[in-house]
Amino acid sequence: MADDSHKIPNQEELEKELSDYLSKKYGYRIKVISPTMLPQGRDSQEDTKGPAGIDRIRFEMKPEELEAYLSQYVIKQDEAKAVLATKICTHYNRIRKQNRKAAADPARTVGRIKNNILLLGPTGVGKTYLIKLIAQKLGVPFVKGDATKFSETGYVGGDVEDLVRELVMEADDDLELAQYGIIYIDEIDKIAASSHFLGPDVSRAGVQRALLKPMEETEVDLKVPHDPISQLQALESYRKTGKREKRTVSTRNILFIMSGAFNGLAPIVKKRLQSQEIGFAAQIQSKGDEQGFNRLAKAEDLIAFGFESEFVGRIPVIAVLEALEVDDLYQILRNPNNPIVLAKKEDFRSYGIDLQFDDQALRMLAGLAYREKTGARGLVSVIERVLLQYEKKLPSTSIPFVVVTPEVVDHPQAELDQILSQPESPERLASYREILNEEKSRIYKQIVQKSHYIGSYPLVFTPERVDTALDHHIRTDQAIEAIFDDIILLYNQVRVFEDDFREKHGLEVHYDEEAVNEIIRKALQRELTAMSLCRELSADFDYGFKLIHERSGQKRFVLTKQSVIQPDAYLDELIREHYRDFPFGTSDIDTRKDSQKDRSSDS
Repeated sequence: MADDSHKIPNQEELEKELSDYLSKKYGYRIKVISPTMLPQGRDSQEDTKGPAGIDRIRFEMKPEELEAYLSQYVIKQDEAKAVLATKICTHYNRIRKQNRKAAADPARTVGRIKNNILLLGPTGVGKTYLIKLIAQKLGVPFVKGDATKFSETGYVGGDVEDLVRELVMEADDDLELAQYGIIYIDEIDKIAASSHFLGPDVSRAGVQRALLKPMEETEVDLKVPHDPISQLQALESYRKTGKREKRTVSTRNILFIMSGAFNGLAPIVKKRLQSQEIGFAAQIQSKGDEQGFNRLAKAEDLIAFGFESEFVGRIPVIAVLEALEVDDLYQILRNPNNPIVLAKKEDFRSYGIDLQFDDQALRMLAGLAYREKTGARGLVSVIERVLLQYEKKLPSTSIPFVVVTPEVVDHPQAELDQILSQPESPERLASYREILNEEKSRIYKQIVQKSHYIGSYPLVFTPERVDTALDHHIRTDQAIEAIFDDIILLYNQVRVFEDDFREKHGLEVHYDEEAVNEIIRKALQRELTAMSLCRELSADFDYGFKLIHERSGQKRFVLTKQSVIQPDAYLDELIREHYRDFPFGTSDIDTRKDSQKDRSSDS
């Protein structure tokens, strides 16, 4: 085994070392950001592709780091977030360690039990959303299947192994990456054998048995008769190589996560507890207290529910998600990262219309959604009902914004008619501006004040640039921390451009703080790098500054905000000013000095 002191540094260590080196070289703090964190949409000439394949997987992530990430997006569910973050991080960290050991001693991995997870919770509480967030953060492929579509004979004409084949497709046919993916199967409780049958429920038991091998470890053949794509791939491979190669994927490191509402499990747990004379069971009476019983569920309860013991044995981890109350739904709508409001804003933004929500309107929408009894899914339904006519009518007008107020929620059609009849209402404009300011203040308190960015980079994050970040977040709904990373990158690019200009032209340029603010604002708005924007703005500066240098001897130029807003007008005025002050160039200065000396000697 290699000495750890000479191991290859990971991504974070490389970023830190490069940041420290560049900071020492250029005299100010520079943060190197990995390509996956580069601002999206930048000009292609300066884009760098991010890590590909297995290199993009974050095997080293710590549970608390992942839990904190999930808390930015998911309201409530603290227990489930903690369990998922802990066991999934452990799964991938263990893979990282065992991959090094397996080469030396393959027997060490035999019999290893995977951290397959079972999620219990009602519909619309965020089960799928949590797993998607985790897969995205870790950089692993993810597929979702519905247990109700499985049968003993197969799944959509195939078998349960088709989920593994779908994982390969999600990994862009990268077999190595696919074998570290996550397979999520919803409504798993529907394949439990029903207790009211006289005999065993053969079809459901058959589905459970079909899942046993993939959940543990098996080799899945990618070439199957019912999949024409795999047949064509095999033929193409044979045409190129002349060999018949068997393409398989091992499920040894694929993590399986199951979920379901599990209605009817609580009475089974209660019956077991009462038979053991545990007083806790007698204290739980209401239907809402079923979650308390589900938290006490054991393997024997799941077997009594209708699962085979072999199947239950392959799901060692259980997490329970709580039902969402009205205040939880309201907090979801207020969360700056929630996809429900962000998606609806994006719908309107595609027509050039800015959509904002009054806080009281959000409370009313949460109350309406709670009555739907479908969890967070109800939020989507009620928002669509309220805003459908607005989404239809407003794109045909020149109205640039709409504010969802309590009146809009109560009487959507009447309020729409009022907006159409008075499109330039001063009261509505004032309400819109007030909501924007309130949102900026709320985001600042919720995110910015708690962020480490301002304290770590005080020269970069002046109050004006923080305000720019907030404005950009509200305008685009891009994550605020991603915008902070963009601003760090843009600020460093401005300073590096100054150094490049000096080395190339022998003249020193320095953008003042207001000029840097304007460059960052324009770069974010136009989705450009600061380097390309500075080059665009300074296309004629080298020629103009050389003229000024020849006339006055000036070698250092402080560039103001005006040089960014109107670079041509700024340069023209600067040249005219120096030609007025030095009509004969630097030689005129020497002539004047000699003349003064002659007059002094004559006197």
